[in-house]
Amino acid sequence: MKKNKLIKVSDYIINFLIEQEVKHIFLFVGGSIAHIVDSLHTRKDIKTIVVHHEQAGAFAAEGYSRVGRNLGVAVATSGPGATNMITGIGSAFFDSIPCLYITGQVNTYEYKNQRPIRQAGFQETDVVSIVKPITKYAVMVTEAKEIKYHLQKAVYLAKNGRPGPVLIDIPLNIQRAYINPDKIKNFIPKRTPEQYLVLDKVIKILNSSQRPVVLAGGGVRISGAEAELDKFIKKTGIPVVGSLMGLDAYPHTEPEYSGMIGAYGNRFANFTVANSDFLLVIGSRLDTRQTGTVPQNFARAAKIIHVDIDSNELKYNKIKTHLNIKSDASFFLEELNKRIVDIQLPDFTDWVNRVETYKKKYPSYSVKERNGYIDPNYFLELLSYNTKEGDIICTDVGQNQIWAAQSFVLKKKQRMLTSGGMGSMGFSLPAALGAYFSGRRDNNVIVITGDGGFQINIQELQTVVRNRVPVKIFLLNNNCLGMVRQFQQIYFNRHYTATVIGYSNPDFQKVVKAYGINTSKIKDIISAEKMIKNALSSNKPEFVEVILDMKSIVDPKLLVNRPIEDQSPFLPRRELVSNMLIDIVK
Repeated sequence: MKKNKLIKVSDYIINFLIEQEVKHIFLFVGGSIAHIVDSLHTRKDIKTIVVHHEQAGAFAAEGYSRVGRNLGVAVATSGPGATNMITGIGSAFFDSIPCLYITGQVNTYEYKNQRPIRQAGFQETDVVSIVKPITKYAVMVTEAKEIKYHLQKAVYLAKNGRPGPVLIDIPLNIQRAYINPDKIKNFIPKRTPEQYLVLDKVIKILNSSQRPVVLAGGGVRISGAEAELDKFIKKTGIPVVGSLMGLDAYPHTEPEYSGMIGAYGNRFANFTVANSDFLLVIGSRLDTRQTGTVPQNFARAAKIIHVDIDSNELKYNKIKTHLNIKSDASFFLEELNKRIVDIQLPDFTDWVNRVETYKKKYPSYSVKERNGYIDPNYFLELLSYNTKEGDIICTDVGQNQIWAAQSFVLKKKQRMLTSGGMGSMGFSLPAALGAYFSGRRDNNVIVITGDGGFQINIQELQTVVRNRVPVKIFLLNNNCLGMVRQFQQIYFNRHYTATVIGYSNPDFQKVVKAYGINTSKIKDIISAEKMIKNALSSNKPEFVEVILDMKSIVDPKLLVNRPIEDQSPFLPRRELVSNMLIDIVK
């Protein structure tokens, strides 16, 4: 920026984003962002990726941020454009992803302000009030001279502490105003207090344990703590399990990896946690999908040490913990690793062997086919074996998400992006676009989706084609909304309204071909590996439809009021007891 020169606010915004090393903006055009769009027109140092729905733009910004470890940015017009982004904003908020969402707004002199009317300007909507509960910062800029302060504050808050999304609403007359950036207010952040860690207590408890486990949550990835986690696990030899959001925090090909825990977790992982006497939880909030609906039954013989950057997660968690530590995951692990360098730890060989026994007895799949159809768990493990280190996997939400979480064997440097807290169908394809544009173009970007979720943002196939994104889409088609269908089967006497009855699919082969994308269909396991390899070796976008039985279910599954080691389908009681080193829940 030239000093002492006036600059249009919309131009200043683009310059600011470039200074933040943002190289792509996801955008769907509208009249209330006309000046911002025009400021992008001649720029060569930042690229506009035009999506076909604002929700998709919001998801793409999240994928961009998660893989590129930088700010993701999506822009939308006022009214319906802004409200269409809300699901994506919520997704970034619940999964702690730093994104900047910019919305246009009517001129300040057209805005209703405090008048008791519903609307003054066309498409005027108070988006700031709507999104405040799901953002770290949301503000409408009412003075041009405030733009620098609000942008700086928003980006700082998005990236610092527990990360999350921010939104800035910018009226048209503010966008077209002129400012001198050198003569307007800056945001000066308050100094963050130093973190105090009680590492002596952690090490003392670890040294007195016989069956330790590390639970890696999404906070490990968010803080960039993967290398420090690896160092700690290699030093101690402790088994490591993952939450859904922490699945890619530790490679599944390493011997210490012991599965995903929780309601839909691997049975072997749940046995590992249930029998532990020391559980170090790093960057996971321990919600009921991980612990089961009866908190006192979770890891009931373990001393639980809970590490999280968000003090509220520590304060309001229902699990009884031995020690709570407010800390960034990376800082905690780095300091812990320094302390254990010269410490002689106990020999955990017997425990590690026990965990290995669980893995062998209860793999994530049992057969290749069921009732003449491909077993989805087997297929996803097969798919994973044909991927490369560094590939990016984007799952949708529903049964496909859980099958992938249970059975996709993640290699080193691979990422698995999924919508955790919001759990939004339609996430995978837009997130894959964001992941691709983040810079990881030497690796495959793989979409794992279901027939229901795929249709929610199917329009982004045109974004794929227009931008020549060589995404590989694997659609698991069971011709129903399978996760809810499974609930109806268990709890609602097989009343399949809206999941089977009233639900239908198009011919996906014809639809996807209409976009100009290569398609194939897998109907049996014999042809599966060849088609997987053909798709993954292509330098173009590929669509592979995998035909499943409508009756395909997710198992094992934890039912209400059961401890995590007692999943459905239930083991014979004698077998359950034989797997427990502690008393079972009666």
